[in-house]
Amino acid sequence: MNYGNIKKNDIANGEGVRVSLFVSGCTNHCFNCFQPETWDFEYGQPFTSQTTQEILDALQPSYIQGITLLGGDPFEMSNQEELVKLLRMIKEKYPQKNVWAYTGFILDQDLLDGGRRHGPHTDEMLSYIDVLVDGPFMNDQKNISLKFRGSENQRVIDLKKSLKEQKVILYLD
Repeated sequence: MNYGNIKKNDIANGEGVRVSLFVSGCTNHCFNCFQPETWDFEYGQPFTSQTTQEILDALQPSYIQGITLLGGDPFEMSNQEELVKLLRMIKEKYPQKNVWAYTGFILDQDLLDGGRRHGPHTDEMLSYIDVLVDGPFMNDQKNISLKFRGSENQRVIDLKKSLKEQKVILYLD
């Protein structure tokens, strides 16, 4: 897996001050994507054990609320295995920190069992995520007044409640 950037004091991609990891690789290719360079799976630099340690260190301060995964797309099959390892470590070391993830895929169509982006690591990855922002960016539904999303079709989902109740429950309308 490659990544394009790590923001250590991000306030735009989830609630509170966060560490954000921008992974490389996306097959959605949304029209007017805000960072199309991340579509390339080779973009950026390799994700290594040093990268993991850098993220764990950045999460340490008490004012950091959690981590956000975005990209590219964290749910591309080639990204899931490495991200599961990272999330497992984060939850072990910082159980109080929350996890947000952004994906152009749709939870109940693509990520759950039987979906086109459901693989051997998807269920475990979903189990670590507290809030999932799903759906592709749609330029014709762009709305800059929305909180934590770029277009009206995207949903901010309370993933823990959704998985427990087996239906999509929104975190924010």
